[in-house]
Amino acid sequence: MLSFKRTDSANDSFLKLVKKLDAELKIRDGEEHEFYAKLNTVENIKQVIIAYKENSVIGCGALREYSPGIVEIKRMYVDEDKRGMGIATKILLQLEMWARECGYEKCILETGINQPEAIALYHKNQFSVIPNYGKYESMKNSVCFEKYL
Repeated sequence: MLSFKRTDSANDSFLKLVKKLDAELKIRDGEEHEFYAKLNTVENIKQVIIAYKENSVIGCGALREYSPGIVEIKRMYVDEDKRGMGIATKILLQLEMWARECGYEKCILETGINQPEAIALYHKNQFSVIPNYGKYESMKNSVCFEKYL
């Protein structure tokens, strides 16, 4: 059975999952990893979803306010042996629901071209590709998305 917990970035389970995510991204991002790592710090994130299967921590995602009315989805991750089961979609739906509850009108996010599974996930969940925003504008390996809530 899948369950979810709302928490923040001080949660130990979230921090452990982020370490796994960062290790994977270091390989996928290659030389650009340091640039991306600076944009993906987790301090002071107030909205984190942790996914559990039975009592095991298996995935996470977070929301960070980008500007009034717009929230950025950050730190999406599912343990490798649990991928392909729809868990990332369920985490994403939990994040969208929480964003709506908080009055946000739109979600945005950035992922990398070396993460085809993530790109497929966002397309499948009705996110639209947009021009790269903010610090990602000049990054040719970034793919940015939006979804109106």
